[in-house]
Amino acid sequence: MFLDVTLTLLGGFLGTIKLFILTLVFALPLGLLISFGSMKHFAPLRYPVKFIIWIIRGTPLMLQLLIIYYGPGIILHQNIWGSGDGGRFIAALVAFVINYACYFSEIYRGGIQSIPIGQYEAGQVLGLTKGQIFRKVILLQVIKRIVPPISNEIITLVKDTSLARVIAVYEIIWEGQSFIKSAGIIWPLFYTGLFYLVFSGLLTLLFGYIERRLSYFR
Repeated sequence: MFLDVTLTLLGGFLGTIKLFILTLVFALPLGLLISFGSMKHFAPLRYPVKFIIWIIRGTPLMLQLLIIYYGPGIILHQNIWGSGDGGRFIAALVAFVINYACYFSEIYRGGIQSIPIGQYEAGQVLGLTKGQIFRKVILLQVIKRIVPPISNEIITLVKDTSLARVIAVYEIIWEGQSFIKSAGIIWPLFYTGLFYLVFSGLLTLLFGYIERRLSYFR
């Protein structure tokens, strides 16, 4: 029984890992673009971007999942995500990417704005363009400063993937709950916590290693 439960949960955890990885692949670069928009001096761009960030950060991710999945059908009377497991997964991915991109954007913004203005001015004196200053002078320092808060958000993402079950996306919590109905046992649901602990622990070690490698910026 234990082996069967473990194999079933491993299958569900693969869905969790897939959602986790794809969210990072899209949300990390999108968050950087959003941060640039929120820092623009062009008010017609900056204020709408800040408003969207405020909405996303101020409402629960579970509610965003429901709105993104069911909203188009209610408003447009058409399911734009497609049917079946694939459609639900795409809707969940879109919700997670938008949510985490907004959170990442604020971390990026804080890291970029924490760099002393003198470093920008020094780059200009040396004849560097704005792009060169950002790539060669600012970027690595920003990465060093944002690794701790980014790592916290990424570890939070591991656990937030469980919210995808509200639109019936098959992940590890969904599989754990299925044993309550099918076999009348609840311990597999608690057993899922071990998977989260191990994965979060590995991520903690990874980010600790990255921080040590970036310690030459001190």
